[in-house]
Amino acid sequence: MTKPLTVLKSVGPKLVPFFKTVAIFFVLFGDTDSEQTSSPLFFCVVKCLPIISLILFVLLHGMNLTEYYRYSRRILIGLIFSCMGDICLVWKKSYFLVGMGMFAIAHIEYARAFGWRPFNPYAGSVVAALGSLVYLYLQPGLHGIMVHVTAVYIALICIMAWRGIARVQFFDELWTWTKLCSCVGAILFVISDTIIAINMFRFEIPYAHPLIMLTYYAAQFGIALSVVDSQVDELLRKTPHMAQNGHMD
Repeated sequence: MTKPLTVLKSVGPKLVPFFKTVAIFFVLFGDTDSEQTSSPLFFCVVKCLPIISLILFVLLHGMNLTEYYRYSRRILIGLIFSCMGDICLVWKKSYFLVGMGMFAIAHIEYARAFGWRPFNPYAGSVVAALGSLVYLYLQPGLHGIMVHVTAVYIALICIMAWRGIARVQFFDELWTWTKLCSCVGAILFVISDTIIAINMFRFEIPYAHPLIMLTYYAAQFGIALSVVDSQVDELLRKTPHMAQNGHMD
């Protein structure tokens, strides 16, 4: 397992653009959402820059068509669709459903990257129960097609969160901090989207915009950072005897 300090030294410079662009966004639009800005196009560019920085981070960390980069490719696709969703939500009065569709695809790709082993049905049950409670709470504010679209979206983001949580086995010798990053990222994504939903369909949450964007960027950061050890995970998955003996770089 790659140690966090080693990773910080090696990939830290590649993450500088992300932290700088996040800082720029909050300086310029920390208390202003897309509906309040006088320049939505500029807002869109600044909003997307942190995600574009993470896309570049994943690419710079390594990318090819071999199976050892399968995880990275799926995370990359998820980030690209997330960026497209961000663009749509700047003009959410016209493209809100399209934006939801883009993020739904991103969640599918993240779930595919996280994989189905270990299965961990207990975590799945807890996430499903919480997702159902959120949907029941939102239901009075949903109308028309949003009744069905929201149900599908919640199901997809819950599956993504379940798979992110299931990756972390704290009492397993193969536990890695990068898996914890993807787990925390998935949970933060759920929190961010829950704030959006409650703010839109139930009641206005104080400081909703900075809360949404802070948890969103943190979520994408955690998920993107999880690519660091992904090639090692693929190698261990292909060589079970190595995993059993705990041979890791």
